[in-house]
Amino acid sequence: MTLQEISDRFEITDLLTAYCTAIDRGDIDALDRIFSSDARIDFSKAGGPHSDLSTIKKFLKENLGHLPRQHLISNFQIKVLGDHADVRCLCYNPLEMGGKEIMLWGLWYNDTCIRTKEGWRIVEKVTEPCFHWRLQKL
Repeated sequence: MTLQEISDRFEITDLLTAYCTAIDRGDIDALDRIFSSDARIDFSKAGGPHSDLSTIKKFLKENLGHLPRQHLISNFQIKVLGDHADVRCLCYNPLEMGGKEIMLWGLWYNDTCIRTKEGWRIVEKVTEPCFHWRLQKL
């Protein structure tokens, strides 16, 4: 790998980490620095919308509220071709539902990223659920 390819992979990994951190902190407006302005996001297989960034931000603000959550990502597969990258990573996402239930999500993030003047941005995100469990707290 060239130094540029190594750098691109680190920047893309940082971008996906920034996405998870923004969601976990409830900093939904930070998504403007993570996605391209024309991004398409598909949460439909997990029960959410398939739409543009503005609609997704509204959905997240209305539905996440103050639910404690944590996104853990791993198993990165990053294929960089010039200013374009196809990325797949595994996400484990436990979240507390109203204090009495815990939802455990396992899913894949399938992302298309592009290099812009501001750095790498996600232009398409598709979630692909593997499993989800609803557990009662004792």
